[in-house]
Amino acid sequence: MKAILSAMILAAAFAAASPARALEAFACEPDWASLLEELGAGHVETYTAINAHQDPHYIQARPSLIAHVRNADLLVCSGAQLEIGWLPLLLRRSTNSKVQPGQPGYFLAADQVRKIEVPSQIDRAQGDIHPEGNPHVQLDPRNIKFIARALSQRLKQIDAANAADYDSALSDFQKRWDEASEKWEQRARTLRGLRVVAHHVSFSYLLRWLHMDYAGTLEPKPGVPPTSSHLSELLSDLKANPPAAIIRAPYQDPKPSEWLSERLGVPAIVLPYTVGGAEGADDLFGLYDVTLDRLEEVAK
Repeated sequence: MKAILSAMILAAAFAAASPARALEAFACEPDWASLLEELGAGHVETYTAINAHQDPHYIQARPSLIAHVRNADLLVCSGAQLEIGWLPLLLRRSTNSKVQPGQPGYFLAADQVRKIEVPSQIDRAQGDIHPEGNPHVQLDPRNIKFIARALSQRLKQIDAANAADYDSALSDFQKRWDEASEKWEQRARTLRGLRVVAHHVSFSYLLRWLHMDYAGTLEPKPGVPPTSSHLSELLSDLKANPPAAIIRAPYQDPKPSEWLSERLGVPAIVLPYTVGGAEGADDLFGLYDVTLDRLEEVAK
């Protein structure tokens, strides 16, 4: 009896001394991994599915990704069908009931904000359009604040034991985000009215926030690679009133933007687009700092 009692005491002591299991999170894009790092209060371990040099539209549903989804307590993705080509397959093959649509462990950032460019009708002849609207919601800092609040609530729902820590982490993040946003807004004033050509409509939220405009896109239709005929037409249209710059994301082919840049005599620049997309863009704060740095250079 004494031996059993001693074993029970030892087991209880070991359990008390052992740290609680971290929440396992699967982030589709680096931005949401960065946000989880801010809000997780040390209780969340995050695996990121892709990096800044991979197109989030086109990812192979590798066995390693399936394994990470299978072990996840929480899945955080952009949504609005950005990952439609690979996420449903990961979810289906993972057989993880905790992260299926409708469950607390399934979180889509785009569902937390008002989306732009929502098509009035769906016609695939228009290219690779997103029926739910533009999914690149991470490029408006105002969106990040809404998403952070909703994600913090979801963490508390899944891991109620650490709710106080999540509240504290959210409060700290919001304070620093508000301070940074005030500085970004001041810097943004010099960019108002700037016209740019973009490879894809990846930057719509950014341009809307900065009151900048598209002068055109290198893709003739969303998701359709640039063609020589479309580039020639774009060149002809823009010669009389060239844009300030041609912008693209790190994962997009540089050749079309360089071709147009050379002929128009305007710079072709790479914006980070996502966390990790440029030196210094190591988190969400750096993403905006570097983006504004590069746009300010062409606005001088």
